[in-house]
Amino acid sequence: MAYQVISQCPVCSETLKITKLHCSHCHTTIENEFELSKLASLSNEQLHFVEVFLMCRGNIKEVEKELGISYPTVRGKLSEVVSSLGYETKKKNEVDEKKVVAMLESGEITPEEAIRLLKDE
Repeated sequence: MAYQVISQCPVCSETLKITKLHCSHCHTTIENEFELSKLASLSNEQLHFVEVFLMCRGNIKEVEKELGISYPTVRGKLSEVVSSLGYETKKKNEVDEKKVVAMLESGEITPEEAIRLLKDE
């Protein structure tokens, strides 16, 4: 029976290194230090999310339907995966909706500019 590869030491939680590969057909064994893909560091839940995200071709609305979760939850899970892979999640400029409305009411910005600011959120 084959087990899923673990990437963290169950004793000290440090990253494990793969040092041995074996062919069950011809019994060739190769010993060295091997690296796993970054995807191997994801939890089972994160891997499932990535699979669904890819099957839906990155369409967040389809991911929502498939997993039965909300748009913000999909975005949150996606950010979590990106972060777990060691990348920074780039956040768009956060715009205070009340400030945009106040600027619109005072005539500082046009309705078109307000729409653009709110859509960039």
